[in-house]
Amino acid sequence: MTNLTRRIFAAAVAFVMIFSLAACGSSGSSNSGSEEAKSGVEDGVLTIAMECAYAPYNWAQPDDSNGAVPVSGTDFYANGYDVLTAKAICEHNGWQLEIKQLDWDSLIPAVQSGIVDAVIAGQSMTAERMESVDFAGPYIRATFCCLVKSGNKYENAKGISDFEGATCTSQSGTVWYDSCLPQMQGVVVQAPSESAPAMLMAVESGVVDFVCCDIPTALGAVQVYPDLVLLNFAGTDDDFAPSQEDSDVGISVRKGNTVLKDAIDDYLKDKTDDDFNELMDYAVSIQPISD
Repeated sequence: MTNLTRRIFAAAVAFVMIFSLAACGSSGSSNSGSEEAKSGVEDGVLTIAMECAYAPYNWAQPDDSNGAVPVSGTDFYANGYDVLTAKAICEHNGWQLEIKQLDWDSLIPAVQSGIVDAVIAGQSMTAERMESVDFAGPYIRATFCCLVKSGNKYENAKGISDFEGATCTSQSGTVWYDSCLPQMQGVVVQAPSESAPAMLMAVESGVVDFVCCDIPTALGAVQVYPDLVLLNFAGTDDDFAPSQEDSDVGISVRKGNTVLKDAIDDYLKDKTDDDFNELMDYAVSIQPISD
């Protein structure tokens, strides 16, 4: 092959490669743009995920009492604050509601992959999560507390500084474990619990002296475990100091899905903290005694 032939051949190969890459890039951009333009509810169904094990935000029950919604692919029904909120959002937008049950760590990946349209599961709107998903909301604002078992030497604590030497834990992947417990000096933080029920069992069984969670979770917990004591330090100088992103609880959607985010926010925009708290009080009141 002559030098001229080699140059012509190389130029032809380069042209083909550039054309192929451009074509792939064009196709990918077109698909991405198309995906971003879709809300996921073009079929009139909002598909959401939750644990169905995080009362009073969400739980599973055997029947449809109190307006519970079937959990897709199971014989159970979901209810709780998240379900009540989802139903109201769907009514506002003229959608039907489908609920899928997933583990906590699977929730964000499910939104990213399009398995579900949104997650309504008590997720704090942290900067770290916002790198992966967008948030509508908040749909409630959390305050934080501790739970101890009656008779534990820390049950009369007056603030977070009174737990020095205590063993503790909370649920994995939550601001309770990642942000609140590190604010408590001198405590012995155990490995995180995989779920809220596992966290509550840790304090109920005496594996740890206390757990940290938010007020709604604690209110639900003391219904299931009456021997647990809720320690709320709000209004004192010795309370947790969460950031706004830790306190604001939102509804996650796929990154760039502004159509769905805006539709959800359109329902939430006129809601007040009193509205949120009133609905949460109702969720606590209908929570099954055994979750």
